[in-house]
Amino acid sequence: NGRKIQKSLETSDKKLAQAIEAKIRTEIVEGKYYERLTGQCKTFKDMMDKFMKEYAPTVSLNTQEGYKYYLKNLNRFFGNPGLMSITPKIVAKYKLYRRDYGASPSSVNRELYMLSKAFNLAVKEWEWLKDNPVSRVQKEREDNEVSRWLTEDEERRLLGKSPDWLCEIIVFALNTGLRQDELLSLEWNRVNLLRKTILIQKTKNNKPNTLPLNSIALNVLMRKYEGKVRSLKNDLVFISQTGTKIGKRNLIRAFAQALDKAEIKDFTFHCLRHTFATRLAQNGVDIYKIAKLLNHKDLKNTQRYSHHCPESLMVGVQILEKFDYNPTTMAQNDG
Repeated sequence: NGRKIQKSLETSDKKLAQAIEAKIRTEIVEGKYYERLTGQCKTFKDMMDKFMKEYAPTVSLNTQEGYKYYLKNLNRFFGNPGLMSITPKIVAKYKLYRRDYGASPSSVNRELYMLSKAFNLAVKEWEWLKDNPVSRVQKEREDNEVSRWLTEDEERRLLGKSPDWLCEIIVFALNTGLRQDELLSLEWNRVNLLRKTILIQKTKNNKPNTLPLNSIALNVLMRKYEGKVRSLKNDLVFISQTGTKIGKRNLIRAFAQALDKAEIKDFTFHCLRHTFATRLAQNGVDIYKIAKLLNHKDLKNTQRYSHHCPESLMVGVQILEKFDYNPTTMAQNDG
């Protein structure tokens, strides 16, 4: 129709640009040409780089650390293909790939969530694509029931094989339920020894939470405070021997070594949090209190511990006993 078409191919690869140009010319002649989305020449790396540069900084530091780890797994499988070549079938193969590597269903789902978020941005905001291939892939089924927590015997063995600094962290975690990053970032200005509370400012759901301290957790802090085990470099409660913040990798490495020496299998640092909640449930603490202590935004996350607290159900129905009535006695009174 004589209309001039001018289009940037957005690639520095001369051969690729020439191939795309030739294809466009052919489609114009055949009457099949239509405007492409700008992601035609974009690669998987282009999308993930933009995601990490522009979106990742808007989430919590803990989530950013997770993204870095997930990205390594994604890159290992996907490489750097053209973005439009990634189909639901390929994403489904990624699930199988991660499963073969022993990744848990929850880990696979977190990686798929990150990938889906990146594709959604590419579709809705960057206008690179028309569809998100991850949205058509079924997520892994997760078993939310907690099946691993520390027994009393395992706790004794673990503490017996841990250095003093790690013992303090383990005991504090078992008695507060704090997440790893919450423990490592806890500062003295968030500790109130008089009121026996701590304020957790940076939480997973970005909601500050004031937690009570039992005598065991309080004793850990009192010993550290009275022993002046504090650093001039920062205000952190738990610090390294050099007075700096304990790195996550160093903590996990030391924890793994202690587990190995104590011959404890299938246990992670996060299981200390599960142990805290499970012990509460087993001793009759109701789910709502456990949810508050864990700072769970959604009660569904806490219900995984509900099978541990039949005693609390008994307490619930026993409350009604104050309304006791005996049908036989009532009949006699009526007579």
